[in-house]
Amino acid sequence: MDLSSIIFWVIIFGSIVYIVGIYNQLVTLRNRFQNAFSQIEVQLKRRYDLIPNLVETAKAYMSHERETLEAVISARNEAMTMLKGAAADPSGSAIQGLAGAEGVLQGALGKMNMVMEAYPDLKANQNMMQLTEELTTTENRVAFARQAFNDAVTEYNSYKQSFPPVFFAKKFGHPKDASLLEFEDSAAIQAAPKVSF
Repeated sequence: MDLSSIIFWVIIFGSIVYIVGIYNQLVTLRNRFQNAFSQIEVQLKRRYDLIPNLVETAKAYMSHERETLEAVISARNEAMTMLKGAAADPSGSAIQGLAGAEGVLQGALGKMNMVMEAYPDLKANQNMMQLTEELTTTENRVAFARQAFNDAVTEYNSYKQSFPPVFFAKKFGHPKDASLLEFEDSAAIQAAPKVSF
């Protein structure tokens, strides 16, 4: 075997190893963002389980606010449906559907919180305080899990779009970019709070 054929086979072997490395990295990054979505799913399910308890506790005090309570339950059910769709494909358009449903749920919960302000006995109720605290803690966990998911999606998309993986991604079963999970209130969340005297 002469030197040129050795060099040829070394280049071929090196290229194969490099391409296998690209494939493995794409799989690793996809699995990482799918796992990150699983963490969001766990927290959202916990949140969805708390909401009916919160509504049941509030019903006794807010009997004439039935429309508000029903809106919360309806929004919760819609968000649960969207979560199931997003869990099946956390890289697809179902993520936008989940974000929209979460926005509606946040609005309904916000309206319920505003209505609750008119019921001091309800706010002082021990069960209500505990459920509200658990819901707030879960909201924080959702925010952290969402940030981890978005970081993993960004890392996946950046690697997939970089050179040379961009040439191999579609061939290796990674045809589309993953979608970030951005809730409709993200602009309001990122805006600095306004203070006036």
